[in-house]
Amino acid sequence: MSQEQLIKNVEDPKQFSNNFKVDGDAATAARKGQLHEIAGFMSQNNAHNVVANPSETLGVQVAKQESQSTGPLGSQSEQRGDITIGEALEATALTAGHRPVDYSDAAAIQAAEVRATGRTNIVPGGVAAAAQSAATRNARVPRDEDKTKLGEILSDASSKLPSDKPVTRRDAEGVIGAELRNDPNLCTRPGGVAASVAAAARLNQTNSLASNNNNNSNIINDNNKLN
Repeated sequence: MSQEQLIKNVEDPKQFSNNFKVDGDAATAARKGQLHEIAGFMSQNNAHNVVANPSETLGVQVAKQESQSTGPLGSQSEQRGDITIGEALEATALTAGHRPVDYSDAAAIQAAEVRATGRTNIVPGGVAAAAQSAATRNARVPRDEDKTKLGEILSDASSKLPSDKPVTRRDAEGVIGAELRNDPNLCTRPGGVAASVAAAARLNQTNSLASNNNNNSNIINDNNKLN
């Protein structure tokens, strides 16, 4: 599949502002926490079912997950901030890093990069370019053990993105669509790029709902005290 074909399969993004970057050991520890949170979420909820129903909005899925969840997902995310697209890509290295890169992976990674950067073109030397090159090479390599794996491409995805942003529902839907359209069976890969981005979007939205509920509770408590 050519670069032009891949680009046609990626939804044009809206422009996004750059996400603030924090240096130091605290930021590194926070990022590791985010990655393990995504992997743990997919493990608890079945990685294949994270994007089981693309026609159902993530908002509905989050509401269902919220009612079924017993863990303090909102409080965990709130301590570290929203999960970014780069972190969601890096989480894929944990959940599916052993798998060879194929064209559906490359398309999903490109869709993620496009939404993180706000650009319609592939960033030279970026994560999408590396994934496309790996998918093209892997298509010619007969043995899986000789193919480039997702973990090799995505383990440091955040550092290859010139800008990053928290994952939203729209980002997840764009990545899911790109992966589906480029898979011969029109399926997403369990634990793959689309699943990781969808999980990150769910966690961010769950965190947002929890934060709003907390704010509303505080307002009610303050009003009660005034009365």
